[in-house]
Amino acid sequence: MQEELEELKAKLTEYKVEHQALDELIEKAMRDNAPVNLLHMQQLKKKKLWLKDMIQKLESALIDDIIA
Repeated sequence: MQEELEELKAKLTEYKVEHQALDELIEKAMRDNAPVNLLHMQQLKKKKLWLKDMIQKLESALIDDIIA
């Protein structure tokens, strides 16, 4: 049980780091005056949204495990 909690925490940290990196990448692309590949930007935003959903699920699972 403890190993599962540690794995969830590690995955959560990994997802948060990746989400933050994508957020910074998207923000930088929007600030720059260089042309933006809209398809690539859309893919990045979808990945960021997926990561946000996964972060919420993992946080919920961790809270449920702590309460139980």
